[in-house]
Amino acid sequence: MKAMILAAGAGTRLRPLTLQTPKPLIRVGGETLIERHLRRLASAGFREIVINVHYKARMVMDALGDGANCGVHIVYSEEDGEAPLETGGGIKRALKLLGDGPWLVVNADVYTDWMPRKATLSADRLAHLLLVDNPPHHPNGDFDLRDGVVTGERRLTYSGIGYYRPELFANTTEKRFRLAQVLAPAVERGVVSGEHCRDLWMDAGTPESLGTLQKMVGEG
Repeated sequence: MKAMILAAGAGTRLRPLTLQTPKPLIRVGGETLIERHLRRLASAGFREIVINVHYKARMVMDALGDGANCGVHIVYSEEDGEAPLETGGGIKRALKLLGDGPWLVVNADVYTDWMPRKATLSADRLAHLLLVDNPPHHPNGDFDLRDGVVTGERRLTYSGIGYYRPELFANTTEKRFRLAQVLAPAVERGVVSGEHCRDLWMDAGTPESLGTLQKMVGEG
């Protein structure tokens, strides 16, 4: 099974820090956010990793190279244009690199103790989402769970980690769109499963959450 790390964003919420350093290369606990993902993916048996890049793409690619230092092989999906393609568009552009699927997708700016695993979606599911308790910066939530199926109620928050089939993106014609645009109708159809993650999870995408995280684990 392949995995993809979404690393194209400009990290505008973290400015001025990200004016010099792309968000995936911010250091927490002695290593960058994205290196931690890569090492944990490798320890879980993932070897083929796709990373989409846009903002300060060359810095990210130069820092990670082919991934050998982290025990993986990286293929980059470079996004051109003035703005990144958002989460959904970034995955759609990388479909030819990801193959038939399913595959695991992880946001570069989350920090979690949840251990990646190779999972197989049942034939009637297009996605499987990892949901967490609503964090302070997102109190209204995104989804809920009922008997392992994701529903449209908003009691839990999407963690930025999920498993997807390429069929989820089959009917999209736009190049630039958020993942929620294809997830919402799939959730309505009842073809998205999920689980409630109770491991440590933090969104490192804001100054407040990043500061809290660095105090918890050390800046390195």
